[in-house]
Amino acid sequence: MDKQDQSFHYTYSAKQKEEIDGIRQKYLPRTEDKMEQLRRLDRSTETLGMVAALAVGVTGTLVFGLGMCCVTVWGNALFVLGIPVGLIGIAGMAAAFPLYKWITRARRAKIAPEILKLADEVQKGI
Repeated sequence: MDKQDQSFHYTYSAKQKEEIDGIRQKYLPRTEDKMEQLRRLDRSTETLGMVAALAVGVTGTLVFGLGMCCVTVWGNALFVLGIPVGLIGIAGMAAAFPLYKWITRARRAKIAPEILKLADEVQKGI
């Protein structure tokens, strides 16, 4: 037998290994370590406030647009109605950011003990 036939050949490709590891991670059971829990909790404090603020802001914008249509497009018949409708829309748009801050602050106060506990555990390496 030839020595060349008995030898073992291996080629290493870091790019291929990285791709294999990425595919493998998709099929492994998901485990959440304490740092991932901390990130998830931190993101969750802003999500509810963002959704509520977006809903109020978009609704306010649409109501403002309706008021502008009453004043500019439909003319004399709805001019008087368009002004208060537009002001209500402006109030809705103006209320969006304070609503976001209020809800986010309340969520942070509610979740703060859990986040502080997890942060201490992550720092200590528990």
